Amino acid sequence: MSGLRVRHRRTVALDAVDLDLGVGVHGLLGPNGAGKTSLIRMLATVARPDAGRVEILGEDVGEPARRGAVRARLGYLPQEFGHYPGFTVREFVAYVAWLKEMPVAGTAAAVERAVERVGLGDRIDAKLRTLSGGMVRRVGIAQAVVNDPDVLLLDEPTAGLDPEQRVELRALLRELGSTSTVIVSTHLVEDVAAACTEVTLLDEGRVAYRGTPESLGALGEAPGVGDSVIERGYTAALRAHRTGLEATR
Repeated sequence: MSGLRVRHRRTVALDAVDLDLGVGVHGLLGPNGAGKTSLIRMLATVARPDAGRVEILGEDVGEPARRGAVRARLGYLPQEFGHYPGFTVREFVAYVAWLKEMPVAGTAAAVERAVERVGLGDRIDAKLRTLSGGMVRRVGIAQAVVNDPDVLLLDEPTAGLDPEQRVELRALLRELGSTSTVIVSTHLVEDVAAACTEVTLLDEGRVAYRGTPESLGALGEAPGVGDSVIERGYTAALRAHRTGLEATR
């Protein structure tokens, strides 16, 4: 993507964002209102930028005729995803597979595999309304990965998951990132440290930092009480970016 600009009424959500993301697990960090969800929505083709170009899998998604082909190769979990409480887990994930125009012959096996990957194999025929919030979130991850996407977009995927489930999700992300482009928006710095090969820090709609989790951690100063190395680096990178912005205003 290049020159990406997004406005929400009078607020600039993204401002001149340039990013080139390849195979691997990419973490999107930033405070509330930094532009993370806006960026994920642009990449998911559910919203359009006010300016700039977004190219996914070699296709310019600014051209309506190309969006359908791209969407079939995407997996997307929004921060708040809609579901049908009366559906079973199997029915819901199969429905999403149908929306993605997956071949009918392989859909049943793909659904079962996706549900197993998120640890819900024993609840595959349970109604969604009977599941806990964390389980519903895992169903959301299952629908996102059912088509073995080339690009996987996850907005706050660990929300509602317990510590053990978060560890399992990190392992799944690392597995998927070996062959696909996985982009994870999160507030949890430790998830980025554990699962991501690269991190992009957004602040006030701009890219404040881009590099490896290790290099972000290296920016940290003296340890704070209870802070991890990468959390100190995150704080230092935000401070440096905001100092730079103030100098130009």
